[in-house]
Amino acid sequence: MRLLPRRPPITVPPDTSVRNAMLQMNQLGNDSVVVVDDASRLPLGIVTQSDLVHAIAFHGEDLEQPVAALMTAAPFTLPADAPAHRATVLMIQRKISHVLLVENDGALCNVVSRSDLFGLRGGGAETLAETVTAAADVDTMARAASAIRKRGAELFRAGMGAEALCQWMSALNDLVIMRIIELIEDEFDLPAVPWCWLVFGSEGRLEQTFSTDQDNGLIFLPGDEADSERLREAFLAFGKAVNTGLDACGFPLCKGNIMAGNPAWCLSLEEWKRQYTAWMESPEPEAILNSTIFFDFRPLYGNYNLVDSLRKWLIPLPAQHPRFLRSMAEEALTCAPPLGWTGGFVYDGGRRHPHTIDLKLYGARPFVDSARIWSLTHGHWETNTGDRLRAVATSMDLSPEETAAEVEAFYLVQRFRFQQQLSAKTPEMSNRLNPSNLNELNRLMLKEAFRQAKKLQLRLKLEHGF
Repeated sequence: MRLLPRRPPITVPPDTSVRNAMLQMNQLGNDSVVVVDDASRLPLGIVTQSDLVHAIAFHGEDLEQPVAALMTAAPFTLPADAPAHRATVLMIQRKISHVLLVENDGALCNVVSRSDLFGLRGGGAETLAETVTAAADVDTMARAASAIRKRGAELFRAGMGAEALCQWMSALNDLVIMRIIELIEDEFDLPAVPWCWLVFGSEGRLEQTFSTDQDNGLIFLPGDEADSERLREAFLAFGKAVNTGLDACGFPLCKGNIMAGNPAWCLSLEEWKRQYTAWMESPEPEAILNSTIFFDFRPLYGNYNLVDSLRKWLIPLPAQHPRFLRSMAEEALTCAPPLGWTGGFVYDGGRRHPHTIDLKLYGARPFVDSARIWSLTHGHWETNTGDRLRAVATSMDLSPEETAAEVEAFYLVQRFRFQQQLSAKTPEMSNRLNPSNLNELNRLMLKEAFRQAKKLQLRLKLEHGF
């Protein structure tokens, strides 16, 4: 997120006059100033242009008084390397327009405003968010979640791009899940230890579509590791209740039982570290298949610092386990894009679904798997597939044009998935496309997207010597 702001922040000491602060904003084209401590340079507060105009016009505030008198103290902050999505959700949830980005020592990095964030204002997000945050029970939340999916379908049909729609839906779905957790948390006497709700898979990658189940877990920090089993038992009932609430709101229970209500995925920080270490040190085929979505994790509700510490611990480790990365690549290559040698489509539906292609497995997955492997190889922790491809481009010496083509191809596949999910008559057809139902131009576009996926897999083969 540190690269999002388009200008450096304006910083002023607390005794700067309101007049001087407004003059600097006007001259430098910023809409805010950050008040910082003279000695430590740590941020004390923020003042926006609209705050000052309102204070002067409606309250007759003195232009010569210290700007600290009108600042918003203890402003919302996020780590500078946190994903932009976290700022989007925070702004919608708290109804704020600016978030400070800080370094590990608390020093100011920059300021992110609403205008910096992708698609924040689009599609009536704020009205829907107000409905979500005002919901007082799970039944009301279910209606709000349904309204979000309905509005998302309208935006898609109106032409919203696939990447923007994924960001839009992910932000609002996060608010739904957070509100469900809030409501259910009040019903339980949870242990007084740091904990956080984790999301994995498409939810962790911010790539939820109109048809998606839940993949989640829970992390906690015991005062004594010997207390882990007792604390797990206390959290499990809560996790199962949240899983049930999410199911009622249109997020089906995970068929593979990757949910916080499963003891296997309700772990202490040290237990999660041991689990990731085991996957990397003993990359058995079945373990690799089961572990991939767990490397797409992000925090959703609770103590984010706990998850950030797990992330920082994990970032350098995959590169130290080349056998693990090779095994991931080998598994990824089992899902070849559905294009034959002659350039025609290859169908996988068999007799039950003739002339159809599973766009999730053979269309989106080659991009998702490749981007994940390269992100882990080069020590980047973006979870979104498009962001991962952009992040690794420099490390892999790829041109901006190559990267843009890869990202565009991935979101084109996602767009076809959205279209299919909205038109499918049965759940089993939600990701299954018959290319014959497309016009000639769309068939050519889909083939080009699959060719880009083939290029990604060829790069994986060359890198790992297959």
